[in-house]
Amino acid sequence: MNILSLKAKLEAELSKLESELKSIGIRNPANPKDWEAKGNDLEGDPDPNVAADNIEEFETRSGELRQLEIRYNEVRAALQRIAENTYGICVIGGEPIEEERLEANPAATTCISHRDS
Repeated sequence: MNILSLKAKLEAELSKLESELKSIGIRNPANPKDWEAKGNDLEGDPDPNVAADNIEEFETRSGELRQLEIRYNEVRAALQRIAENTYGICVIGGEPIEEERLEANPAATTCISHRDS
Protein backbone atom coordinates (compact mmCIF):
# COMPACT_ATOMS: atom_id res chain seq x y z
CA MET A 1 0.00 0.00 0.00
CA ASN A 2 1.39 3.39 -0.98
CA ILE A 3 0.58 5.57 2.03
CA LEU A 4 2.17 8.66 0.45
CA SER A 5 -0.10 8.41 -2.58
CA LEU A 6 -3.19 7.97 -0.39
CA LYS A 7 -2.09 10.85 1.83
CA ALA A 8 -1.75 13.09 -1.24
CA LYS A 9 -5.27 12.10 -2.34
CA LEU A 10 -6.63 12.88 1.11
CA GLU A 11 -4.86 16.25 1.25
CA ALA A 12 -6.20 17.20 -2.19
CA GLU A 13 -9.72 16.15 -1.20
CA LEU A 14 -9.47 18.08 2.08
CA SER A 15 -8.47 21.24 0.21
CA LYS A 16 -11.37 20.82 -2.23
CA LEU A 17 -13.85 20.16 0.58
CA GLU A 18 -12.67 23.22 2.49
CA SER A 19 -13.17 25.39 -0.61
CA GLU A 20 -16.67 23.98 -1.08
CA LEU A 21 -17.49 24.52 2.59
CA LYS A 22 -16.31 28.13 2.41
CA SER A 23 -18.49 28.75 -0.65
CA ILE A 24 -21.71 27.87 1.20
CA GLY A 25 -20.81 28.25 4.86
CA ILE A 26 -18.75 29.92 7.53
CA ARG A 27 -16.90 28.53 10.52
CA ASN A 28 -18.89 28.70 13.73
CA PRO A 29 -17.21 31.38 15.88
CA ALA A 30 -18.12 29.47 19.05
CA ASN A 31 -16.68 26.20 17.69
CA PRO A 32 -14.13 26.64 14.87
CA LYS A 33 -14.36 22.90 14.03
CA ASP A 34 -18.02 23.37 13.12
CA TRP A 35 -19.52 25.00 10.03
CA GLU A 36 -22.77 26.94 9.58
CA ALA A 37 -24.62 27.68 6.36
CA LYS A 38 -24.37 31.25 5.15
CA GLY A 39 -27.60 33.18 5.46
CA ASN A 40 -28.99 35.61 2.94
CA ASP A 41 -28.61 39.27 3.80
CA LEU A 42 -32.09 40.74 3.99
CA GLU A 43 -32.67 44.43 4.30
CA GLY A 44 -36.06 45.82 5.14
CA ASP A 45 -39.22 43.77 4.93
CA PRO A 46 -38.83 41.43 1.96
CA ASP A 47 -41.64 40.21 -0.19
CA PRO A 48 -43.03 36.94 1.30
CA ASN A 49 -42.09 35.08 -1.89
CA VAL A 50 -38.51 36.34 -1.66
CA ALA A 51 -38.39 35.39 2.01
CA ALA A 52 -39.68 31.89 1.20
CA ASP A 53 -37.08 31.51 -1.56
CA ASN A 54 -34.34 32.64 0.83
CA ILE A 55 -35.44 30.12 3.45
CA GLU A 56 -35.50 27.34 0.87
CA GLU A 57 -32.01 28.27 -0.36
CA PHE A 58 -30.72 28.35 3.22
CA GLU A 59 -32.18 24.90 3.94
CA THR A 60 -30.61 23.52 0.76
CA ARG A 61 -27.22 25.00 1.71
CA SER A 62 -27.58 23.59 5.23
CA GLY A 63 -28.13 20.08 3.88
CA GLU A 64 -25.21 20.35 1.48
CA LEU A 65 -23.05 21.77 4.23
CA ARG A 66 -23.83 18.85 6.57
CA GLN A 67 -22.76 16.31 3.94
CA LEU A 68 -19.58 18.22 3.10
CA GLU A 69 -18.74 18.63 6.78
CA ILE A 70 -19.17 14.90 7.42
CA ARG A 71 -16.77 14.05 4.59
CA TYR A 72 -14.36 16.83 5.65
CA ASN A 73 -14.19 15.34 9.15
CA GLU A 74 -13.69 11.82 7.75
CA VAL A 75 -10.77 13.00 5.62
CA ARG A 76 -9.21 14.93 8.52
CA ALA A 77 -9.52 11.84 10.71
CA ALA A 78 -7.82 9.71 8.04
CA LEU A 79 -4.92 12.16 7.85
CA GLN A 80 -4.68 12.04 11.65
CA ARG A 81 -4.53 8.23 11.52
CA ILE A 82 -1.68 8.47 9.01
CA ALA A 83 0.18 10.77 11.42
CA GLU A 84 -0.43 8.30 14.26
CA ASN A 85 0.60 5.25 12.18
CA THR A 86 -2.84 3.65 12.62
CA TYR A 87 -4.02 4.27 9.06
CA GLY A 88 -5.29 1.28 7.11
CA ILE A 89 -6.35 -0.73 10.16
CA CYS A 90 -10.03 -1.65 10.56
CA VAL A 91 -11.44 0.11 13.63
CA ILE A 92 -13.79 -2.81 14.28
CA GLY A 93 -11.72 -5.95 13.73
CA GLY A 94 -8.18 -4.61 13.80
CA GLU A 95 -7.24 -6.28 10.52
CA PRO A 96 -5.70 -4.39 7.59
CA ILE A 97 -8.14 -2.58 5.32
CA GLU A 98 -7.99 -3.90 1.76
CA GLU A 99 -5.89 -1.77 -0.59
CA GLU A 100 -8.68 -1.61 -3.18
CA ARG A 101 -11.04 -0.24 -0.49
CA LEU A 102 -8.56 2.47 0.46
CA GLU A 103 -8.00 3.32 -3.20
CA ALA A 104 -11.77 3.72 -3.65
CA ASN A 105 -12.21 5.60 -0.35
CA PRO A 106 -8.95 6.72 1.25
CA ALA A 107 -10.85 7.81 4.38
CA ALA A 108 -12.31 4.33 5.00
CA THR A 109 -12.18 3.22 8.63
CA THR A 110 -13.23 -0.39 8.17
CA CYS A 111 -12.37 -3.37 6.02
CA ILE A 112 -14.86 -4.59 3.41
CA SER A 113 -16.39 -7.20 5.73
CA HIS A 114 -17.10 -4.56 8.42
CA ARG A 115 -18.15 -1.64 6.19
CA ASP A 116 -21.84 -1.96 7.12
CA SER A 117 -21.22 -2.49 10.84
